[in-house]
Amino acid sequence: MQKLDLQTVNFTDENIEKLAVMFPHCVTEERDEQGQLKKGIDFDLLKQELSANIVDGQQERYQINWPGKRQALITANTPINKTLRPCREESVDFDSTQNLYIEGDNLDALKILQETYLGKVKMIYIDPPYNTGKDFVYKDNFTADKAEYELDSEQRDEDGGRLVANPETNGRYHSDWLSMMYPRLKLARNLLKDDGVIFISIDDNEVHNLRKICDEIFGEDNYLTSFMWKRKKETSNDSRNVAIQGEYILSYAKSDATNFKNESLSKEYIKTSYKDSNDEYPLGKWRPVPITVSKGLSGGGYEYPITTPSGKVHNRIWAYPEASFLKLKKKELVYWGLDKSGVPQRVMYAQDSKGQPTTNYWNDTSSNKEGKKVILDLFGGNYFDTTKPLKLIMRLSSLVIDKEDIILDFFSGSATTAHAVMQLNAEDASTCSAQVGNRKFIMVQLPEITDEKSEAYKAGYRTIAEIGKERIRRAGKKIKEDHADKAGIENLDIGFRVLKIDSSNMNNVYYSPNELTQASLQFAEQNIKADRTAEDLLFQVLLDWGVDLSFPIVKEEIEGKAVYFVGDNAHGDYELAACFDDGVDEALVKALAKREVMRVVFKDTGFVKDEIKDNVEQIFKQLSPETEVRAI
Repeated sequence: MQKLDLQTVNFTDENIEKLAVMFPHCVTEERDEQGQLKKGIDFDLLKQELSANIVDGQQERYQINWPGKRQALITANTPINKTLRPCREESVDFDSTQNLYIEGDNLDALKILQETYLGKVKMIYIDPPYNTGKDFVYKDNFTADKAEYELDSEQRDEDGGRLVANPETNGRYHSDWLSMMYPRLKLARNLLKDDGVIFISIDDNEVHNLRKICDEIFGEDNYLTSFMWKRKKETSNDSRNVAIQGEYILSYAKSDATNFKNESLSKEYIKTSYKDSNDEYPLGKWRPVPITVSKGLSGGGYEYPITTPSGKVHNRIWAYPEASFLKLKKKELVYWGLDKSGVPQRVMYAQDSKGQPTTNYWNDTSSNKEGKKVILDLFGGNYFDTTKPLKLIMRLSSLVIDKEDIILDFFSGSATTAHAVMQLNAEDASTCSAQVGNRKFIMVQLPEITDEKSEAYKAGYRTIAEIGKERIRRAGKKIKEDHADKAGIENLDIGFRVLKIDSSNMNNVYYSPNELTQASLQFAEQNIKADRTAEDLLFQVLLDWGVDLSFPIVKEEIEGKAVYFVGDNAHGDYELAACFDDGVDEALVKALAKREVMRVVFKDTGFVKDEIKDNVEQIFKQLSPETEVRAI
């Protein structure tokens, strides 16, 4: 029976496999550090294949480079032996929710999510550190020990991952920020659907560098626009006698399959551009829209005479065929002017409008001050200084996502994105027939330590992650209360599964059996760490097999053993069944085989005797040949 490898994706090996398909003769073998043979690429042969397009040596080329870029690329491609451990006590509606809150370093999180959410995320929004010289950046160093971490900064988590100050006096000021952003954006791109979009908030300080690395990672042709957002209304002497009021939101698509949706008409626009209803046009706010076509414009038109109610004749080129115009006239959707003799125009009601294209200048989408007010209203204190306004994230989301999509924010902060997703889902119930939306969020946040002098710390919140989780709890409750009169609001998902990044559930012997020594033989039989639960093991298996982490989980007792079923329990279409108990016998194996689950996993040392373990695959081949069976 094969074992699951329980590691994140090795992108270097995957890229070699892709090249092997296109250029099989360029594949060779080499020995790794342990002396084991592995596939490699003969770059001399590959260069010959691509000789017309190779840019080699010191030849001048257009590119962005900085000290540490090569290491940043290696960092993105290096697999890790880490997992996600469920935390029921900090979650809300753990068994039924489809939302995730991941606590830990976002670089680790993005690697961990690669197999499960590859090509499944419709929208990513992030608000990373702006590198103003006062904030922190992630310092990715997999070789330094904990003592070195403590010398670097007191901003660290239990695993040694940490944030460090990046002042302007640092000789690698821009380089360190780029080295932080590059691998995270590279991994994030993999998670986007083909028609997915990423939005990145940034200010003047790094917008030029961010644009360049995004052009490289996402492709210059996939740049959509930079939204200019007015973040504050006040004027102040911020920089060289210039009042800085705005920020940027860069947007990139995964491919050319992306188009922004039209925006709904704003109340302000309707108020200023539409007329009030009257006896003649009683169906709400309306406005006249010209239907004539200029002769010089391409696309042609239709030339015929139209007679007004007053008897005046207009012979022009019209945008509609005559039959279509007569239908508008029959529906009383034609405006003839006050004297009933004017050039006819179509009557467009606001309620029938398909909206309008968005602009890249947003000066009317609330401000950071309003974002802080939401926190103040929810908590009764100013617990977060840089939160983005709710309406901003909702507006961005409305350009891209549909009611079933996944939204990821891996610099979650105060969890504004999660709040926005729940609010959008609730508002669907206000406009649709008792149907709340089913948009799903994945938040990722490092448990960054709060300042001891801050209001949040004094209120008992020791990390930024604690503030974010509590905001989702309070916001979800308030949203349901505010929409209590809406049919179907009881189905609104305001829960989230808390999953915490931790070291692998497996002892080192699982990954490096060849390094087993005589002194460690006594531990070899137990390859699972002593402090890990069955649910811990389950989530590592879900990750390795690429099973959705938000699927319902049902625990059953079969033949006296605990078995976890993951998937659509309403129809019995389970993706996976897992039993990590000891004493697994043939009766249990046969009982599971009869359930015809897609995948089944056992603990390698959990069988009552070796003969049962040896017969597992044969039993499944007889009773459920389509089931894939593995062990850990």
